[in-house]
Amino acid sequence: MNNLFSKQALTSEGWQANVRFEIREGRIKSLTAGSSKESGDIEAGIVIPGLANVHSHAFQRVMAGHTEYRGPAGTDNFWSWRERMYALAGRIDAAAMRAIARQAYGEMLATGFTSVAEFHYLHNEPGDDGTSEVMFEAIATAASEAGIRLTYVPILYERAGFKEPEPTAAQKRFARSVDQLLGHYEKVSKLTTNRFQTGLGVHSLRAVSANSLRTVAAAAKDTHVPMHIHVAEQQREVDECIEVLGARPVEWLLEQCDIDSSWCLVHATHLVDTEIAAIARSGAVVGLCPSTEANLGDGLFPLKSFLELGGRIAIGSDSHVSINPFEELRWLEYGQRLITQSRNVAAVSRPQTGRSLFDQALAGGALACGRQNDQLREGGLADLVVLDDDSPMLAGHTSKSFVDALIFSGFTLPIDRVMVDGQWRVVNGHRLDAESAGSAYAAVAQKLNRAAAS
Repeated sequence: MNNLFSKQALTSEGWQANVRFEIREGRIKSLTAGSSKESGDIEAGIVIPGLANVHSHAFQRVMAGHTEYRGPAGTDNFWSWRERMYALAGRIDAAAMRAIARQAYGEMLATGFTSVAEFHYLHNEPGDDGTSEVMFEAIATAASEAGIRLTYVPILYERAGFKEPEPTAAQKRFARSVDQLLGHYEKVSKLTTNRFQTGLGVHSLRAVSANSLRTVAAAAKDTHVPMHIHVAEQQREVDECIEVLGARPVEWLLEQCDIDSSWCLVHATHLVDTEIAAIARSGAVVGLCPSTEANLGDGLFPLKSFLELGGRIAIGSDSHVSINPFEELRWLEYGQRLITQSRNVAAVSRPQTGRSLFDQALAGGALACGRQNDQLREGGLADLVVLDDDSPMLAGHTSKSFVDALIFSGFTLPIDRVMVDGQWRVVNGHRLDAESAGSAYAAVAQKLNRAAAS
């Protein structure tokens, strides 16, 4: 048993005082406000729900900091970065994937992410024939070892671009046919556990045919799992889509597919007003990754207009140049302040900006990961974050501004404990597997980057 008594907890009923959580079999059996601590309870200061990281490319964690130099042409952009990413991907086998993903997932837990949607297209080991499952097994094992809740999203990647019907040599490790992808999905979807579920997706409109997109989307709908896709991330992608398909990417997607709340549209950076309104009406979640979008020079999502229309958002750490949900939310708001020259842009659903962002990310994140609700409630998942109420970051704050303080007043997070599926994964601010995961990751990172330098 891991029963918990909290001085303050952000529950489905809002902030409540003196809350006792009774935890059984990975769920909150009971949640009682105005209670008192009982023998054996762990005493906590402030408890909040864990957030979902809705967009992860785990293998890219080992790239962080290794692409921050100017190329000889002096024209660095997303597309030049992509070539460096391909070079890295070509050297990663299953053992390396397991070590990298375990480290990334542990870092997510330590910063308050309790679940992750892994957008997985690095399907094949170097040199294999496309039928092996070892790369998936590496991801699943890493998540299990770290203790994070995983939504595994296998991704179709079948061509190099709108005008290139075959993958390039560097992309062959990503490529699978529709039949191969759906066969793989059928196998892994039978492995569902308390902490493992599946989704489906395609990489982007440029990377799949229209028929393949419809087939994968239909499979996701038939099996009631979330459907993920990168869309309108780069202006070049938008321009090529207009040239080849005769419409903007989001415009075309909304015309061709039955988009609803089960869809996660990742980035959706370059939109016009009609597309913003149409996504909001559809109920789809837009998966925003501000630190990666800034690092890659993608652009800024039109957040203000989208939220005012009732649009749903969630957050992800994508390439993992940063792994911190509160930093993602901070920069989501700061980007909007810079382009609008105003403040508190995201305070649409409530006057407190931080709380508004947090609530949006919590609700949208659950949907994008295939769950209806991640709030702390009776019968809900026992996935939660305990904050140290003695932290200077929270000094002078009350429940009105606790979340604002987390997002806008510092970088060192006051996280004391993190629970997933009723089990503690972070205690006294430290991941339980930090040493073993860190040493395995360090060995892989050194090997991969020595190879890159040679």
